[in-house]
Amino acid sequence: MFRSPSQPPQPEWKKSWNALQPSLQKVRRSMATARTSPIKVMRVSQLDSDILDSELFQILKDQLWSALSLFKPNFKEQFEPELLAVLNLCLFKLSVYDSSATYGSQLQNLKYRNEWKHGGALESIAKDAPLSQTQKVLYGVFTVGGQYAWTRANRYITSQGWGELDEDDIRNKVYRVLQSGEKYWKAFSLLNFLIFLWNGKYRTLIDRILAMRLVYGKKSLNRQVSFEFLNRQMVWHAFTYL
Repeated sequence: MFRSPSQPPQPEWKKSWNALQPSLQKVRRSMATARTSPIKVMRVSQLDSDILDSELFQILKDQLWSALSLFKPNFKEQFEPELLAVLNLCLFKLSVYDSSATYGSQLQNLKYRNEWKHGGALESIAKDAPLSQTQKVLYGVFTVGGQYAWTRANRYITSQGWGELDEDDIRNKVYRVLQSGEKYWKAFSLLNFLIFLWNGKYRTLIDRILAMRLVYGKKSLNRQVSFEFLNRQMVWHAFTYL
């Protein structure tokens, strides 16, 4: 069969590339099923990052209450869930949404990665898959919106006394459903924490649901604990007791 004059000849490298495709497919399939050493992240670093985030939130919360002390006394009590939700939203936007890591995680050299793209042989690859937009938005919905909705609903139901109504009342049934949901959530959170202590993955239940795993931001950076500040504090306290 003659090739038309307008059709250019196929280069040799392309023929070789097409001939190697079956071998490359076999290599890809073998790599997908190969076992690699799992990545290990120190559990204490992940727990310390959660403590640092809690302390940072408490400091900002105290500053906010101090700034609102000049307002009417009932203003803080009436709009406390909304104010805390705005504070949580700001922290979420400036940390997880912008840099895929909370401030406590950044201090511990940790960041979130998309674990859905690190299955099998891809768990320990050098480049971490960034969080998707869906994961970030859902994380904000669960942590900020979910906490606000639960706090506001719980305050309203408690003030209205739904738990003291007749069992046939629909409001009492809603109250019991919410109480049961809270118990199940705490039970699953405890189970998730025990699994975390075993394998070091997914510190919280929300992280497990969204496949957001904390890994090292810089793998070559060693964890160093400095006792300089602690030593200065001990010396200062010793002088104050004299």
